[in-house]
Amino acid sequence: MKNVRIPFFRQSTPVVAIILLVSAVSAAMAQDKSVNPGINKTFENPEVGEFVERFETEGRDAFDHRHEIVAACQLQPGMTVADIGAGTGLFTRLFAKSVGPEGRVYAVDIAENFVKHIEQTAQAEDLKNITGVVCGPDAVNLPDGSIDVAFICDTYHHFEFPGKTMRSLHRALKPGGQVVLVDFHRIEGVSRDWILSHVRAGQEVFTGEIVECGFRQIEEHPDLLEESYLVRFEKLPADAR
Repeated sequence: MKNVRIPFFRQSTPVVAIILLVSAVSAAMAQDKSVNPGINKTFENPEVGEFVERFETEGRDAFDHRHEIVAACQLQPGMTVADIGAGTGLFTRLFAKSVGPEGRVYAVDIAENFVKHIEQTAQAEDLKNITGVVCGPDAVNLPDGSIDVAFICDTYHHFEFPGKTMRSLHRALKPGGQVVLVDFHRIEGVSRDWILSHVRAGQEVFTGEIVECGFRQIEEHPDLLEESYLVRFEKLPADAR
């Protein structure tokens, strides 16, 4: 087992220390096992056209509020953005226009079909600042210190190895870089059955996992979307974790 950070505790709090130490060790051990086996089977060889109809259509929360989401990302010309789980490239294309020709957008996805589609679409629309990246199930495959913002929309709940993936993203971000997370509210008795059966956990769990990987929450938009939340995180330096 590697990279297990054991915090210092005063002797007056042995019970708390033991509980947190066990939690840290359990989290580290869990990295060797998928938290949701089979969740990405659909994306092993996706039919892109079918997903364009699903992802880029009225009635999908993220599509209906796409412009509000982009505004909440607070992008500036010249920035480098990674669209993690880019899918059919809806937000990749919007980000490419936001950061301008001096900026860069990495379209990152585990499905090579999606990445090729995004590259072809970018070429057809003369968006020359888009680069496709096929990632692995536990790493984003981006150079260290290469991006200003990472965007994760309706994708975090598909991370089979969230700890490893977020730590790889932490390395890819520049100092002070940010993560924008959009995912579904998962609330028993409130959320749709599909969300309850498909999304493994709610906002509190996902936020805790991300914070554990070296980030701090800096902003939240719980009501920007109909059935999802948007949260921004900032990368902490290694000595602040």
